[in-house]
Amino acid sequence: MASPCIDVCRYDSATGWCFGCGMTKPEKKRWKKDKEGRPALRSALAARLAELGAAGWPTGKAARKAGKG
Repeated sequence: MASPCIDVCRYDSATGWCFGCGMTKPEKKRWKKDKEGRPALRSALAARLAELGAAGWPTGKAARKAGKG
């Protein structure tokens, strides 16, 4: 399973979620080793990004262009 990371790597200070992919720094570090946990983590990311977007933050590729975070 490919990593959802899109190399934005800027984080919300309240949640710790990346504006690009939704993962936290510790989750990004564990991604390679925790193959069994990947499906559950990946399923949580869309909701995280939606929550950040609802709070007014650009997410995904838009976060790369905005430079917010």
